[in-house]
Amino acid sequence: MKLSEKLAALEEQERKAAATTAGKTRRQADGKARRRSASASSWDASKRKVRELVLAEVAPKMAGLVGDELTAEVKAALDRIVQREDVRVSPMERRKFVAEVIQDTLGYGPLDPFLADDAVTEVMCNNYDDIWIEREGRIEQTGASFTDEAQYRAVIEKIVAAVGRRVDEASPMVDARLPDGSRVNAIIPPLAIHGPVLTVRKFSADPFTVKDLINFGTFTLDLAVVLEACVRAKLNVLVSGGTGTGKTTNLNVLSSFIPDGERVITIEDAAELQLQQPHVINLEARPPNAEGSGEVRIRDLVRNALRMRPDRIIVGEVRGPEALDMLQAMNTGHEGSMTTVHCNSPRDALSRLETMVLMAGYDLPVRAIREQVASALHLIMHLDRLPDGRRVVTSLTELQGMEGETILLQEIFRYRPLPSADGKPAGELVASGLRPKFLDKLLELGIEVPAKVFHSRPATTAGTDRKPRSVRVPSARELAEPEKAR
Repeated sequence: MKLSEKLAALEEQERKAAATTAGKTRRQADGKARRRSASASSWDASKRKVRELVLAEVAPKMAGLVGDELTAEVKAALDRIVQREDVRVSPMERRKFVAEVIQDTLGYGPLDPFLADDAVTEVMCNNYDDIWIEREGRIEQTGASFTDEAQYRAVIEKIVAAVGRRVDEASPMVDARLPDGSRVNAIIPPLAIHGPVLTVRKFSADPFTVKDLINFGTFTLDLAVVLEACVRAKLNVLVSGGTGTGKTTNLNVLSSFIPDGERVITIEDAAELQLQQPHVINLEARPPNAEGSGEVRIRDLVRNALRMRPDRIIVGEVRGPEALDMLQAMNTGHEGSMTTVHCNSPRDALSRLETMVLMAGYDLPVRAIREQVASALHLIMHLDRLPDGRRVVTSLTELQGMEGETILLQEIFRYRPLPSADGKPAGELVASGLRPKFLDKLLELGIEVPAKVFHSRPATTAGTDRKPRSVRVPSARELAEPEKAR
């Protein structure tokens, strides 16, 4: 036999051996996958069965039980049922099994760990077995899932029923909130083609303060000093930005500068604001009922708020004809009011306000609308979310009146990109160097702002290490003191 034939025969033997080994490995992997799938299926089936039995046993008693009493009753019923039904769960997995059933019965199932995690800011359920989260500004997929679509729908209905809302084919979209104030949106078929979609925008149980935002890099100390002075001077502020840029969080922080002696009325689609003042009235819009009647819109609440003797009106977000009523409130003695709007830039915010005013149904000339906007608003604070997930104030813009048919804007602070040594996006919020027009009003009210906060400074190079900053925020008394002669 020739050498070439011997080599060919050896290669053929090696190929057959490799194919046999690969086939064996594949069969083993398939067997393990089937066992895992069977195990998971058995686990889910046991959980579903036990949950139904627990609910059937505890449901008649739930009306008179709350808090720890309800939890204790559910645990006792769960222990009895697990023993009685001889659930096939190993002793090591029993604790996990019991914890998951309690979560499914009393909480929101697989969502509970994410809702308890302070690092998670958003929970997005695209289907019962497809859950995503946003952590530190970045979206990532999780391995968690609901047991089945029935449990998924039960959690959605539990959330919306707690705030008196409903979700069904007649009303397939709903906005609601969790007990901690987190915002919830749910949309179900036929509008959501591939199944129900649940989105939870989490809010911190302990609201962020201005110091927190400075340490996060959203604010600078100079901007905080200016904003506190402007809020105390009752300037009307519009917070603008895209989805998920932190508009509501920043509106909360701005409202923390309002003096305690003022009566504040908040108006929202779903109550989210967490004001800490002692004299706050919270109003919430209401959707139509099953018969299509009983709807109360934000516009109706704004009009009603004018009769409630408010010092300030805070609208969570204007997205329709209520913009006209909000502007009129700002122009008729309710100074220091605030609201938010979705847009891409301060100039776009003005265009959106014009469009929303026209949605009110009045045939108003564009010039009249712009004059109304220019006289009502004093400041626009714009926010953006950067590619690395950070949320920052990118502009503080002052409205300086009209020139012809154009509203004049002057940028007081702007976000300046910086060259970075590590190639990552970097920048800083700096003063433009221009003297704002509202300083005259602050001086009339005896509110002094250090002139140095408006001084422009040269750009620097961003370092490679970004350590958390720790700052001291001046008190209201310190801000009110006149600037000492240098």
